Amino acid sequence: MGRLQRIKGVLIFMSRPWPGSWRPLGLSYDGQGVNAALWAAGAAGVDLCLFGEDGAEERVPLTESTFHVWHGYLPGIGPGQRYGFRVHGPWDPGSGRRWNPEKLLLDPYARAVDGDFTLNEATFGHLPGDSAPFMPKGVVVDESVRVDTGPRPLIPFAETVIYETNVRGLTMRHPDVPEDLRGTYAGLAHPAVLDHLIKLGITAVELLPVHHFISEPHLLEQGKVNSWGYNSIGYFAPHAGYSAAVRRGVRGGQVREFQEMVAALHRAGIEVILDVVYNHTAEGNQDGPTLSFRGIDNDCYYRLADDPQYYRDYTGCGNTLNVTQPHVIQLITDSLRYWATEMGVDGFRFDLASALARSLHDVDKLSAFLTTISQDPVLQGVKLIAEPWDVGEGGYQVGEFPPLWAEWNDKFRDTARDYWRGARTDVRELAYRLSGSSDLYQDDGRRPYASINFITAHDGFTMRDLVTYEQKHNEAHGEENRDGSNDNRSCNYGVEGETDDEKLNILRRSQIRNLLSMMLLATGVPMLLSGDEMGRTQHGDNNAYCVDDETSWVDWSLLEKPQWRSLLDLTRRVIHLRRRHPVLRQRLFFSGQPAYPGGLQDIAWFRPDGNEMNEGDWFEPSTALAVYLSGQDIRGRGPHGERITDDSFLMIMYSGWEDLDFTLPGDPWARWYQVAVDTSLDGDPGARDDVMLAGGTTLALPPRSLLLLRADHELWSAT
Repeated sequence: MGRLQRIKGVLIFMSRPWPGSWRPLGLSYDGQGVNAALWAAGAAGVDLCLFGEDGAEERVPLTESTFHVWHGYLPGIGPGQRYGFRVHGPWDPGSGRRWNPEKLLLDPYARAVDGDFTLNEATFGHLPGDSAPFMPKGVVVDESVRVDTGPRPLIPFAETVIYETNVRGLTMRHPDVPEDLRGTYAGLAHPAVLDHLIKLGITAVELLPVHHFISEPHLLEQGKVNSWGYNSIGYFAPHAGYSAAVRRGVRGGQVREFQEMVAALHRAGIEVILDVVYNHTAEGNQDGPTLSFRGIDNDCYYRLADDPQYYRDYTGCGNTLNVTQPHVIQLITDSLRYWATEMGVDGFRFDLASALARSLHDVDKLSAFLTTISQDPVLQGVKLIAEPWDVGEGGYQVGEFPPLWAEWNDKFRDTARDYWRGARTDVRELAYRLSGSSDLYQDDGRRPYASINFITAHDGFTMRDLVTYEQKHNEAHGEENRDGSNDNRSCNYGVEGETDDEKLNILRRSQIRNLLSMMLLATGVPMLLSGDEMGRTQHGDNNAYCVDDETSWVDWSLLEKPQWRSLLDLTRRVIHLRRRHPVLRQRLFFSGQPAYPGGLQDIAWFRPDGNEMNEGDWFEPSTALAVYLSGQDIRGRGPHGERITDDSFLMIMYSGWEDLDFTLPGDPWARWYQVAVDTSLDGDPGARDDVMLAGGTTLALPPRSLLLLRADHELWSAT
């Protein structure tokens, strides 16, 4: 292949590799050797660095450069080979140039990563020393050998129920998952976990970041780790720490294991959505480590400040990827297509998506990133979800993303939290959130399923903590409780934290049932935080990104307690009710008019006296609201143009503190009502299944309760 010579203790490849090709980027194995290609527009030279089993490094200069891509072909190199790059060029931070060949760099296109990042001063570009001993390395993968991830479930967005979870946190405490599989892709695909997800009724798992990530230096200095993964450095590589195969010593085994997990979920009818972090990287600000992009071409990969030794930070994480640069957009779209095609992924949730939608400075719906995504034939066919904000000026963009995109709707979250904790709530706002947020999404041609309705997520309180704590309790993070949001809109109902007061605990469980039921029954796409269905607590920690222990792991032992088992039963009940009834998952916005001649209004709103709300009622605060959905007036049609009909439902919500008389609407809305969901029940959620209530009946609604009634237009008798 060539002649090696040791120069200053380093093996140097003394003859040129074959020219190879400038594409594809990364290291590509063809059965005979590898083609290496690295885009580094301003670099003076690039070395491919190969590492032996003993850690010895062999440097191979890539002497060919085409379209700013340095490339070469090396015969005889195969799968499992560990590698990195060293890039030559001027060190001039004042002009934004930070090349330093002492620093080993991870390939942005590496399909697998081996080894951990070790915090050492040599990993910082502005400090002396060879960083290779402390850096993870890329691994050559044979991409011709892959697992068939099976047919995609192809769940329509309107029928989707999302389960947000963490690969590690979901499985670490599951008693039926073997210990060697806990915290891994294989653990998530274990039959015991799949059985829970299937019975729960969710249609998609949304995984916290699985792109290879490292922990921030300030966490490593404290002996902590990043447990969420929002610190990516490898956009093509499944995180090695989540792989049982890697634990067993199978280098590169995380790729196959991830594909096997996707295949298992697809067989179960469950889609896989990835939470992706393309807005920033793990290299942090100008004082952070040099791991990859910074040492390859700093002023192209990142948005630099007016003084280019600093970074523009729209993310709060020290840097922002420069998506005005065509090659950076190529990197992101290449990564997305890879996960969608080769890894079988069904959709993506974009962390701090507003940072990606910025042109020069402002968020721009016609930005290069959004335009590119909208025109990509592969990405048009997957689910696209934006976290529609960042931390920069003008970054809050809820309701402003273009068609094809759904959004995390924090207005739904805040309105639901306020309503049930007893804060003054505008009934117009509540009605918009319950009916699909037409005020946010209708004017640009989107549908109700553009609204991802959530009340809790990984970032913030769990559902149980939301009704148990009014203050965050993040003392264990070492930041004097300064981190995490102070705007939690939570309520402890008189006692901060857990209590033995059973009356108070009954109230809190009722509030959890109210919040969960409202979210799962509202028009839009519900997103459930893993563990909320069984009362998981983080003991008031609302920012557990650096807590990798039982605090942040799902506690499956809760299901041994009747009160939390009944919560799971209720959650399953409501999810399956939603999935059975198209009237509860509308594809088109309501009009308030009949969909067909002689029909009822497709949606109607009622006061406690049983009469429809009038215009003046919308401007008065109220603790009670009822919404009627007509199953005979569904506006969407079936695949062959057929009319869709369903049962009709009346949902009554009451957030007051005293019993309330509520009169059920009679004809033409219903003659009888059957109880489908009653959150006032603290035990068996089906205990009132056989209860029938006549239209016109006045009920005594218990405080803090939600009632879903199935409407019957026929006369009913006990016989």
